[in-house]
Amino acid sequence: MPYNSHTTGRIIRNLRRQKGWSQEVLSGLAGIARSHLSEIENGQKVANVDTLWRIAEALGIRLSELIRQVEDQSHSCPTV
Repeated sequence: MPYNSHTTGRIIRNLRRQKGWSQEVLSGLAGIARSHLSEIENGQKVANVDTLWRIAEALGIRLSELIRQVEDQSHSCPTV
């Protein structure tokens, strides 16, 4: 299964919104620029492991949980 940056971004956006956070809040907690987070959430940028780790930690989940959610979503909604 190929990596899908749009799926990853959508999951990060959903997790952020579940917490009621703005991009400004999450990016501040993760130590990344808000514009960079926006590009990740929109699937325009592929986040490296360090960035995904920071985002997951800021969201209060393990990186493996974030990756599991991406994998589960990718399996249920394959790209065409």
